[in-house]
Amino acid sequence: MPRINLLPWREEERKKRQRDFMVAMGSSFVAGLVIVGLTNLAFSQMINHQGDRNQRLEEEIVILEKSITEIDGLERQRERLLARMEIIEQLQRSRPEIVHLFDEVTRQLPEGVYLTGMKQNGSTVEIKGVAQSSTRVSALMRQIDSSEWLTDPDVVKVETTEKGPARQAEFVVTLKQIRDDDALDLEDDG
Repeated sequence: MPRINLLPWREEERKKRQRDFMVAMGSSFVAGLVIVGLTNLAFSQMINHQGDRNQRLEEEIVILEKSITEIDGLERQRERLLARMEIIEQLQRSRPEIVHLFDEVTRQLPEGVYLTGMKQNGSTVEIKGVAQSSTRVSALMRQIDSSEWLTDPDVVKVETTEKGPARQAEFVVTLKQIRDDDALDLEDDG
């Protein structure tokens, strides 16, 4: 039998397979690098996109916080204006009450009683004056009690003093003024 040496062929085949293996390994490495690079690029684009969205949200939040601050300021201003309007309405409603008060006090003042001072705090009125006698102060109390605009007379002080030959009674009386709303309620009940 003839002898044929197959070693160089095998060696060439081994080198070729080794070269093919290295090419496959190199191309796999390159393909892996490309895949990792593309994945990294895709994730960085997604992160950048989300960062842009977050930035936009933060800008909108700042705008909304400014709007909320303005709205709060407007609401406080609105409440102040409503309070002012209510005070003005209350003053408009109570405007005739002072007229009724002075008119009623002068009508109910009996002869021989003179006022020296008058002070009002809410619906409570304090009257200071001088009367010819304490019975005149009693008459004033009865007159106030029968009034339709004045009620609850209460004597704080009655002091008899002598000025010259005459005696007089200095007095302080508190009473309540009936407001228009209260008067309407009383008329509805009666």
